[in-house]
Amino acid sequence: MTNRNSEKSKHNHREHHHEHHEHHHRSHQNHDGHDLSGHGHGHGGGHAGHHEHMIDDFKKRFWISIILTIPLTYLSPMIQMLFHYEVTFTGNTVLLFLLSTIVFFYGGKPFLLGAWDEIKVKAPGMMLLISLAIITAYVYSTLTAFFIAGSDFYFELASLIIIMLLGHWIEMRSIMGASKALEELIKLMPKEAHKIDASGNIVEVSVEELHPGDEILVKSGEKIPLDGVIFEGQSTVDESMLTGESVPVEKGPGMKAIGGAVNGEGVLKIKVNKTGNDTYLAQVIQLVRDAENTKSKAQGFADIAAKWLFYVAVVSGIITMAYWGTTGDFDFALERMVTVLIIACPHALGLAMPLVTSRSTSIAAKKGLLIRNRIPFESAWKLDRVVFDKTGTLTEGNFGVTDIHPSNTVSEEELLKLAYSVETQSDHPIAKGIVKEGKARNLELYDVTNYRNLTGKGLTADVNGSEIAVISPGAMRTNQIAFDKETYEKLAQQGKTVVFVLKDNELQGMIALADIIRESSYEVIKHLNDRGIETVMMTGDNRRVANYVGEKLGISKVIAEVLPHEKSDHVKKLKEGNNNVAMIGDGINDAPALAEAHLGIAIGAGTDVAIETADVVLVNSDPVDIVNIVKLSKASYRKMVQNLAWAAGYNILAIPLAAGVLYHIGIFITPAIGAVVMSLSTIIVAINAQLLKID
Repeated sequence: MTNRNSEKSKHNHREHHHEHHEHHHRSHQNHDGHDLSGHGHGHGGGHAGHHEHMIDDFKKRFWISIILTIPLTYLSPMIQMLFHYEVTFTGNTVLLFLLSTIVFFYGGKPFLLGAWDEIKVKAPGMMLLISLAIITAYVYSTLTAFFIAGSDFYFELASLIIIMLLGHWIEMRSIMGASKALEELIKLMPKEAHKIDASGNIVEVSVEELHPGDEILVKSGEKIPLDGVIFEGQSTVDESMLTGESVPVEKGPGMKAIGGAVNGEGVLKIKVNKTGNDTYLAQVIQLVRDAENTKSKAQGFADIAAKWLFYVAVVSGIITMAYWGTTGDFDFALERMVTVLIIACPHALGLAMPLVTSRSTSIAAKKGLLIRNRIPFESAWKLDRVVFDKTGTLTEGNFGVTDIHPSNTVSEEELLKLAYSVETQSDHPIAKGIVKEGKARNLELYDVTNYRNLTGKGLTADVNGSEIAVISPGAMRTNQIAFDKETYEKLAQQGKTVVFVLKDNELQGMIALADIIRESSYEVIKHLNDRGIETVMMTGDNRRVANYVGEKLGISKVIAEVLPHEKSDHVKKLKEGNNNVAMIGDGINDAPALAEAHLGIAIGAGTDVAIETADVVLVNSDPVDIVNIVKLSKASYRKMVQNLAWAAGYNILAIPLAAGVLYHIGIFITPAIGAVVMSLSTIIVAINAQLLKID
């Protein structure tokens, strides 16, 4: 776990240098140092507000630039030549220069600042390549306007800046779309709380005034203000907006309460244990922030491509200038060199990866996936094995009735009714499973009196004048009461827990219970098996239970009776032979294995430790969402390859044509053609990215 974390830290440090390439990313990171306590207290500023400011900034620069570009385009000699009209008046060249200057410095500011960041860290990339193109276009056009003969590039300069501003505006809006699904959670938080003071009085206070250790009262139908532990009261709590758990959760003393959840009909008294950054909600928002700030592997590749394109552009420009300079036509040589430098600007390449990344993040949020680390997520399509924890992941983590075997003297319904009536008096997990089944069947309850708990054996109570006992197999043997051993052994071999129901010391039948397998587990295992991905279940539970669950689900391999510290060792072995392995779990004991796996997936309702260690969190706590991880990863990869091929392919073809390689046979790229093709290339990758979807 330590090695993995240190590797992540180093990797994140390396990525930090790349993230300086874009000025808005740089300012975004600076903002991330701000305190999150506002999120925990229900304020909607901070993260969302910062994104909105960035969007507004690009939007403002885009619209001002486009307004200035309208007269600039009308005055452009190249446009006049294309559309066969002529505009001449005193000072028209000066006006064209002034309009272009404003667009260059105002619209181009984010790219120029980003380029300066790249120069400072000696890592040429996207921003430097864009700046090379717009600086070249601006300087050359200014020279042709006042000092030398030649075609100006003012239109190309303005159109390039507008396209890049539009692209960044689209990108930021896409990222904001990914955030909004969870930023809405901030609005769930109440601003006021009922604090219980030292004298036991209820005082209305602002949530910001609460501290760990304070006691609060939550009335029926109210939202829970902050995370804490219930110390008095019983109620059902709706946590669906936070954990995705659609069924209200029964809550009582000693149980956790999550800030933002809605209390049911009961009244709860809660001792606050988390505020600000430590609350569940703040952690969820932090996960989204981490997902947005983590630069994907493919984006890093795009930066490398931009760096080499920068070198290629400079070298190609010099060679072009040197070659055409030998013809004696210096003006033409200079124009060809400038065209090469402008054409080399990969604004399509610069948008190809971020647009796919932001689109996939948005889709993931809607599907209940929090991508905490994009790099392993984007390799999920290459998975060879998926390792599942059992309890709480493939199973519900709660006992449920699986088999009912009544004796010849009683019906199945009567047997369950007797057990149901007695078990309503107990909080034992087995009792809860029987009660749950009784409620599901809408059985009537008998009046129960003289309830007694038999430690380690079971319990008894009087029902309708008879003594009803629900006891264990050990108690049956101790009391030497005969039962169907063959049926019992069959159930026990399946890892089920069996209890016996007696009426006045006579056997009425047996009821088997087990940790209920999630319905969606069947679906996810089948889907992964159909895709050729090996499924493995790893559990600390006994081998009989594990084999039964594994057999029912059709799991390829079962590893049982594993101690917590052994889980990561098993994952290491499963990774041997260059196998890509994902691990999904929900507990503290799963954390080392989650860190060891290529892709760690945590159940959203799991422990904080598991969530902190994982690369992806399933907000809905449903393992079937792993299918969406694989599908979305594959779809994202496909789009990235498509966009990268289109953007890079355009540059590879355009640069030699711009240099005039085929000039002697009448084929070369004019500034006008270059501007049109560049714009078309950008539009195609932007639209292609937005078409990303999963079934």
